[in-house]
This record gives sequence, structure tokens and C-alpha cells, in this order.
Amino acid sequence: MLCLGLFVFQLDTLSYQELQRRSSWKHASQQLVGARNASQYLGPGDEVITLQGLLVPEFIGEPASLDMLRSMADEGAAWVLVEGTGVIYGAFVITEMNETRTLFHADGSARRIEFTLTLQRVDQDAQDVADQMGELDALMQGPDGGRALGVDGTR
Repeated sequence: MLCLGLFVFQLDTLSYQELQRRSSWKHASQQLVGARNASQYLGPGDEVITLQGLLVPEFIGEPASLDMLRSMADEGAAWVLVEGTGVIYGAFVITEMNETRTLFHADGSARRIEFTLTLQRVDQDAQDVADQMGELDALMQGPDGGRALGVDGTR
């Protein structure tokens, strides 16, 4: 569905039912005497992505996924956001997470967890992020064109 850094949103971890993307552009206004205000385009403004979803531990998702996202947010690092279709949104930081737990078991664990995750873009250009990902991929390539290191650290 979507990857934020190394975290993959999917049915086994965390699936979202709604993705909202809000983009803005900056325009400065200068008051003029006897005329409309002059406007100047200053460039792109904020880009915010909000993911809303539902976690039902008995069927879909893992509550530990929310803890993993909290740990990522605690680092304060920017993470590349890539859609499963290959669209690269850019580098985003986690700015907010809301979670609502309902329908509890006798031990206090929730049967239903609704979440909202807010991400804010911090890079200047998605192409820069794509170039960085290409450079990283090139570094991981071995001299023979294969992967330099596997997941377990072996060739």
C-alpha cells in the first residue's frame, strides 16, 4: 500500500482506509493605492498527508505497529514516503498520531483501534529524494551488478 522509510503499511501491520493529501502554495500580497493588491508567487507551501485507519488485532493489523511508528516519530528523522504504485511523495516527518481504543477484552486489550497519522513533507523536491534513493541503490550494488549485501549481511 505505502512505505514510510522501512515501515510498510499493509494488512499484517497497519492498513489505512483513507489518505488525505493537502498541498499549499505561498503568495505574498502588497497593498497598492487605488488598485488591487499586487500578488507575488513565493513557491510551494506545506504538504501534509493524513492517514486514517482501523486496526482489529483479531483480524487485521498489529498493535505493535503503532509503537514502531511512535519510535520513528521520536527519532525526528525524515522518512521517504513511497506508494505501492511507485509514486515517490518525498521525505516526510511524523508530526502527530492519534489513537482511539474501544471494545476491550477482560484483560484491558482493545479489540478495535482507530488511528490517524499526520505526516509533513520536509524536503524541497521529490526528484532530489528519488536521486538519493538511486544513489543508495547504487551503493548497495556489488561490483558484479548484484546486491552487495543481503538482508542478513551476506553477499
